[in-house]
Amino acid sequence: MKIFLDSAHIEDVKKAYDMGAISGVTTNPSIISRENRKFDELLAEITSIITDGPVFAEVLALDAEGMIREGRALAAKSPNIVVKIPSIPEGLKAVKTLAAEGVTVCVTVIFSAAQALLAANAGASYVAPFVGRLDDIGENGLDLAAEIREIFDAQGIETKIVAASVRHPVHVTELAKMGVDVATMPFKVIMQMATNPNTARAVDGFLKDWEKVPKE
Repeated sequence: MKIFLDSAHIEDVKKAYDMGAISGVTTNPSIISRENRKFDELLAEITSIITDGPVFAEVLALDAEGMIREGRALAAKSPNIVVKIPSIPEGLKAVKTLAAEGVTVCVTVIFSAAQALLAANAGASYVAPFVGRLDDIGENGLDLAAEIREIFDAQGIETKIVAASVRHPVHVTELAKMGVDVATMPFKVIMQMATNPNTARAVDGFLKDWEKVPKE
């Protein structure tokens, strides 16, 4: 399973990429707004760092024509841009057109397996179920990811599943076990995955024992 960073914070993108932890970046309007920078400049900087993996950028229009227009403009900015389209009827129309033109599309804000199935049929390369947000409202986001995986496998659907709004490392390991293609998460979750107090204690013990070794 691939790991994407769900952030537009440049320092976090650099750290995660240099660590070898990520192979892509996902953004949305809320994430972009936190950086207080011009969108085009920010996106250009991210794509200059992530040159060998996808960078997801979302349209703002809610009508098909507007989404198609914005999607084309986003795709023209870099060959590794993936255009994010919301899972609404007008969005499906936009996905059909953009996919037919060769634009890589992710249908986002998915909260049901039925939405994921429609998105795949419309031509989406990725679907993004919001795992953590379902947990936030008392439902089981992992169950949704597993249901989509089961349907796609049963039907031979090649559309990739991007589990979004991942909240903690347990989400990540469970998603990996069920065969989800991608998990996208904030930098803090990546750091939680990369560190463990037992590892820190073991390394500290090694260093203390090494001090006992005669040096001459």
